[in-house]
Amino acid sequence: MLPLSSDERRELRARAHSLNPVVSIAESGLTEAVMKEIEISLKAHELIKIRVYGDSRENREAYFARICSELSAAPVQHIGKLLVVYRPDPTANAAAKAANASKSKRSESEPRRTKRSFQG
Repeated sequence: MLPLSSDERRELRARAHSLNPVVSIAESGLTEAVMKEIEISLKAHELIKIRVYGDSRENREAYFARICSELSAAPVQHIGKLLVVYRPDPTANAAAKAANASKSKRSESEPRRTKRSFQG
């Protein structure tokens, strides 16, 4: 399971508030097909909501723990019959680092422009 700080968890809960559930776990439980669908959704969105149909809280907690451990994801929130799961996309992190590196190179080669430098 991916560890999260309380600040990261709070920010992720705020982002997840407006999301709709993308995966549902029904009577048949957490099957391989459902796990594959959760994997696909995590790759596409990073932060997802999962709806669990069933009244057993113990089953929902077991599903939550299994999803997070098998998919290397972080548990964000378990509220009622909704589970919120987060897993950062490693390719997006690499792309962001490359973009930041190119920004820093550009700023070193060009002088900083101020408002006065444009006023001729």
